[in-house]
Amino acid sequence: MRERSPAAQLAAVSWRLGMRREMEYDKTKVDEAVLALLYLNLFEHGGVIRAWKGFDWDSMDRLHEKGYIGDPKSKTKSVVMTEEGQSAAETMFTKFFAG
Repeated sequence: MRERSPAAQLAAVSWRLGMRREMEYDKTKVDEAVLALLYLNLFEHGGVIRAWKGFDWDSMDRLHEKGYIGDPKSKTKSVVMTEEGQSAAETMFTKFFAG
């Protein structure tokens, strides 16, 4: 795969972010999906059920193995999205949440 310049990468991300802001989507479906994802991380602490704010590590590892994201095992709170991952994420977001 040919590497794009940082400027070209930034332009592509800016365009995608603009498209996402303009896209109509079903926020109820997004909320339901977030709740479903939080369910994966439920735990009990001090008699209270809590959920980690991040995503399931096994899922993140699988996404990394598929080449969609950089290695999630780091101290940063975010992961690098590959070009393939950006495209797949947009496709899945549209499939599940676009109105």
